[in-house]
Amino acid sequence: MNNTPAPPALAASGLIKRYGPLTALAGVDVTIARGESVAVMGASGSGKTTLLHCLAAILAPDAGSVRLTVPGAAVQELVGMSESERSAVRRSHVGFVFQEHLLLPELTAIENAALPLIVTGVPRKQAEAHAAGWLAALGLAGMEERRIGQLSGGQAQRVAIARAQTTGAPVVFADEPTGALDSATSAEVMGALLQATTGQGRSLVVVTHDPGVAARCDRVLHMRDGRIVGEAVGTASAAAASGAGR
Repeated sequence: MNNTPAPPALAASGLIKRYGPLTALAGVDVTIARGESVAVMGASGSGKTTLLHCLAAILAPDAGSVRLTVPGAAVQELVGMSESERSAVRRSHVGFVFQEHLLLPELTAIENAALPLIVTGVPRKQAEAHAAGWLAALGLAGMEERRIGQLSGGQAQRVAIARAQTTGAPVVFADEPTGALDSATSAEVMGALLQATTGQGRSLVVVTHDPGVAARCDRVLHMRDGRIVGEAVGTASAAAASGAGR
């Protein structure tokens, strides 16, 4: 029997990122387990968005290591990759959800959700059929042909969540995914995001200013001056621990 623990979905160590005299990351270590949700909090300028971008292969850190585990493939070291290699990682192995959803207004909901697959060479009909399944799972059945301007803010963010899932990326990154939403819609969108990621065995990393959003994750990391200065257990882990102890 093989008792070797599964490798983490993502493991970063010694991350340093500078912008001239400013040190945005000052030697950050972080590990994200498979199927885990982790929130990153901190004041503006604390380094949380820079950390997210380094983990997601958007930015290349000045030093350190970022290792991504793709199920069924070799562990990939992202630091040292060329821009084209990082682009390939972002297209196939990483999903993104942003505050302003960054959807294309001239495309329909299903076209937006299918776009990552189409970019990787999947035939359009096949890509849209897969995207339709995700839209339905996120409560958007019947809205596939609506353009983004015809959707509410919460519905548009659900399209963005569907888009982040279509390639089957093992890790999804979300940068203030509920920042532009009211509290009730924020709760609904966060629930949909967790259902679509950790609920499917994927990992989720969320940058947020909202304590309510952070509390729904398994762990909460607090950053200050480019360092992780604290860690707390979110309600997801607390609820799991409570259930296990009964």
